[in-house]
Amino acid sequence: MRVLSIGIVLAIYVATSGCGTANQPDFTPTAPTPPATSHVATIDIAEINGPYSFYPSPATIQVDQVIVWRNGDTVTHHLVFDDGSIDTGTLAPGTLSQPIPVGAGNRSYHCTIHPTMVGTVVVNSASE
Repeated sequence: MRVLSIGIVLAIYVATSGCGTANQPDFTPTAPTPPATSHVATIDIAEINGPYSFYPSPATIQVDQVIVWRNGDTVTHHLVFDDGSIDTGTLAPGTLSQPIPVGAGNRSYHCTIHPTMVGTVVVNSASE
């Protein structure tokens, strides 16, 4: 019986001795690389800042980004820039607009279905 007990202890020792740190490769933790700025900026259409609101507003993006509006509301919206340069078409609840590039500057927009629903996009040039 004693030989069997010693054999079991020896078997356990051999099986677990391979799990020590001596057989593991050296690992030196490094600081994570910060993620690059996303090429797509999303503006939510939702009741975050009151009924029929945009978030964020104003939205600040870089000139090399495109904007996507996400309709998280329960009704359809249709966004148009005040200068007429951009028109998303109608956005049903739960849908996204096409990615839209916007030139540098401050741009105001509104919903054609809900005219009191307004937002602003600030697009910084590459040097800002």
